[in-house]
Amino acid sequence: MAKKQKSAYVCTECGADYPGWSGQCNQCGAWNSIKEVKLGNGKTARDNSGYAGSRSEVRLLSEVNLAQAERISTGLAEFDRVLGGGIVTGSVVLIGGAPGAGKSTILLQAIAHIALQLPVLYVSGEESLQQIAERAHRLQLNTAGIKMLAETSVQQICQILDEEQPKVVIIDSIQVMYTADSDSAPGSVSQVRESASYLTQYAKRTGVSFFMVGHVTKDQSLAGPMTLSHIVDAQVVLSSTDDSRFRVLRADKNRFGSVGELGFFAMESSGLKEVKNPSAMFLSRAEKPSPGSVVTVLWEGTRPLLVEIQALVTESQYGNPRRLAVGLDQNRLAMLLAVLSRHGGIFTGNDEIYANVVGGIKVSETSTDLAIMVGVVSSLRDRIIPYDTVFFGEVGLNGEIRPVANGHARLNEAAKHGFKRAIIPKSNKPKDAVKNLQIHAVSNIQEALSVLAEL
Repeated sequence: MAKKQKSAYVCTECGADYPGWSGQCNQCGAWNSIKEVKLGNGKTARDNSGYAGSRSEVRLLSEVNLAQAERISTGLAEFDRVLGGGIVTGSVVLIGGAPGAGKSTILLQAIAHIALQLPVLYVSGEESLQQIAERAHRLQLNTAGIKMLAETSVQQICQILDEEQPKVVIIDSIQVMYTADSDSAPGSVSQVRESASYLTQYAKRTGVSFFMVGHVTKDQSLAGPMTLSHIVDAQVVLSSTDDSRFRVLRADKNRFGSVGELGFFAMESSGLKEVKNPSAMFLSRAEKPSPGSVVTVLWEGTRPLLVEIQALVTESQYGNPRRLAVGLDQNRLAMLLAVLSRHGGIFTGNDEIYANVVGGIKVSETSTDLAIMVGVVSSLRDRIIPYDTVFFGEVGLNGEIRPVANGHARLNEAAKHGFKRAIIPKSNKPKDAVKNLQIHAVSNIQEALSVLAEL
């Protein structure tokens, strides 16, 4: 008697599972996105030992081997930084990005370097081998040790991997891969999930490191089910800045390193080149200073980063003034304006206010609070902030300026780039003086405005 084929109801937008059909997904709120998918009637990847790929057995935690395997360098220091120091043996990394961001380019550069020491395999499911060869020739890469394969079946790929025994494999891309255990079309939620599960289990079982290329949706999130992010060990996204010459590699998930780490690259005719000094990349300021332009120091991953924040205050032409923030939290901008009105005596309720982080960086920490408020005051009063002044600090609801992490490293970064003056929280004032940097430590917004008036 034939075994009944199993099916499930899955949201095509976020990958949430449901026992039956529903008009709206409760997870992402999309309408008419829940579809029935066939799970197949044979043995699927879920019937195996799990994503970890090891046999289930009870062990004492004290008996687990703590020896760390040596990481594999990609040849790109910025790429290694985002990965946490290099490629971990048996790890699975999902790299996403918009079309043309440079996903295939950076992976081809990395695998060309790895091929000089270890066996590698590049599996292409979208581009022909001739297209990849032409790109490698344009990038002037040494392709002698790179083995290529044009295949989309994960079962066939794993059989070939057993024969070739590579150490690093690139899957380009996971959206076109399919497994015979699922009857749905390639690119569907179930196919992407099952294919990724199959390859991840193979990686854990054999110690082969995988890179999976993933597409992004129009809101720049990785396409496919949310379970795809849970399956892989690391998830990185390659995106472009406002200046199309530069690329930013960001780690959204990393089991072997810090989350939020950024890597910076410049797109050139010979491929992606590392940017050793990203602060200089974001500080290409206009020759003529203007009101509302302020420099602050962010902490991204494991290093400081100097960025410019611009604020514009203008008279409202309509009854409801706008507050717009690009690269910043708009709700936090509204909160800072309220603090500025209550504790700084500067009322902006009738003005339209726009704030922007130059270079396309997305700010997620609170160390930019003081710089935003100073930029607003500078634009409102039409006063230019000296180019050699840097600001950082978190502002509380009572007008106090709170300390931020890694204050001394931020000051050293500012001094290295020629800044002469820093206005920072009082608790961040270092015990020892920073060479060529005059430090003004303030404890509340009133003291900050007093110092600002003297500049």
